[in-house]
Amino acid sequence: MDNETHPIAASDTPGEAESNSVAAANIAMASGDEPASAIPAEELTRLTDDIVAALKSVYDPEIPADIYELGLIYKIDIDDDRNVDIEMTLTAPGCPVAGEMPGWVENAVGTVEGVQAVKVELVFTPPWTPERMSEEAQVAVGWY
Repeated sequence: MDNETHPIAASDTPGEAESNSVAAANIAMASGDEPASAIPAEELTRLTDDIVAALKSVYDPEIPADIYELGLIYKIDIDDDRNVDIEMTLTAPGCPVAGEMPGWVENAVGTVEGVQAVKVELVFTPPWTPERMSEEAQVAVGWY
């Protein structure tokens, strides 16, 4: 059997992505846009919620908001073997913790029950902009 992946949608407003990711994935699968998962829907929902919670425990040390609400997470894929691939960015390519933050993310997501392995890739396209921040992050940094 092919090892299918099940993306968790990242959007410009992470709070919305968190509440709508499972529904969007289920709609995509039902419409035939996404292959059916070997992971039971209830478990996939739990994994999704727990991965997002783990990401929300990681903070940029220079900004008082978590990386998920900052919009630094671009893509999360969970394959049928429960391996997780994450594409993320930084607020700036020269970020002082650029070498450390992917490890923080890997460690946080790796603690989620059921996750087998985590791979984190730093990407810089598209570049991060403050518009990617959720309302929660904007309040935390005093921009709202």
